Amino acid sequence: MDYQWDFATLWQYRYLLLEGLAYTVGFTVLTVVSGVLVGTIFALARLSGLRVVTVPVMAVVELFRCTPVLVQLVWCYYALPMLTGIEISPPMAAFLTLTLYGAAFYSEIIRGGIVSIDIGQWDAGRAIGMRRRQLMGKIILPQALRRMVPPLVNQSVLQLKNTSLLSVLAVPDLLYQGQLVTSATYRPLETYTLIAAIYLAVLFPLTRTAHWLEDRTKT
Repeated sequence: MDYQWDFATLWQYRYLLLEGLAYTVGFTVLTVVSGVLVGTIFALARLSGLRVVTVPVMAVVELFRCTPVLVQLVWCYYALPMLTGIEISPPMAAFLTLTLYGAAFYSEIIRGGIVSIDIGQWDAGRAIGMRRRQLMGKIILPQALRRMVPPLVNQSVLQLKNTSLLSVLAVPDLLYQGQLVTSATYRPLETYTLIAAIYLAVLFPLTRTAHWLEDRTKT
């Protein structure tokens, strides 16, 4: 096969691809922040010891951890409006899905980091009269955070990868814009090769940062 590569054709669509990249990165940051916040609430709920709280939260966490994110996106956009009677735009459906999907994993990372702290730390705090909130904020969380950061970064990298699935809902992320470029140029090899290179350029530094943080926490 003597295929003639022609990346020059894509130059005129550079702003469209940059717009998609900006949407992808922005959406990732937004869902990472919201996912961590919701995940923290889930983790603290799981640690509360109240079954009326822990059982529903555990059910939600396992539901999102044990089903494919693509299925969740499609269900949220097509099925949820039928059940609630409320129309949901594609970006909102994507935001809700990725927030809860990320929160399910973030919650386990945060919960695991907290429970990994030796029980003696809790006992020492109580012995000097510290309340649970003080104990958590001044003793437990500072130590747990050091252990949580590497897996949190790794999960955030996966969150960015998952944004490539947003194109199924016609959300204008990088992959969706690439599909538009392919339709206009009939150059799928060049377009998707360029998109893969862009993802690599964004994700490689993040993965190296995650490895560096893992090495730092071991020392």
